Amino acid sequence: MALREAVGGLAATLLSIARTRFELFTLEAEEQKANVLAMLLLALGALLFLTLALLVFTTTVALYFWPTEDRYLALGILAFIYFALGLGLLVAVRSRLSNGPAPFSATLEELKRDIELVERLKEPSARGVPPEWMPPPGDRP
Repeated sequence: MALREAVGGLAATLLSIARTRFELFTLEAEEQKANVLAMLLLALGALLFLTLALLVFTTTVALYFWPTEDRYLALGILAFIYFALGLGLLVAVRSRLSNGPAPFSATLEELKRDIELVERLKEPSARGVPPEWMPPPGDRP
């Protein structure tokens, strides 16, 4: 009966650990979803208003320089500035995506700790065997 209780207790513990890890994963997934949605909405709003501001600014510069000979130069400079800004933003997005934190890092860290604990439990010293009763390192299986 004691073996059955021990196995049952071990199974209950393992299921409890698995449930806790799954709950952590679920919470992180919900957090990631909320972050992505918020970032997307903010980015779309910023894109809309920056585009409107850019159109008004370009029109203002074009109207200001239109009666002069420098109108094409002014529009060319604006186009170059827009290109440089767009390229810089693309580099920033790429950098942020490649160097950002890994999703579900807390779940992975907890699973890593669980694996380390199991590895330590496999060692004879972790099972309560006194060091003097352990065979020499060369004789261990």
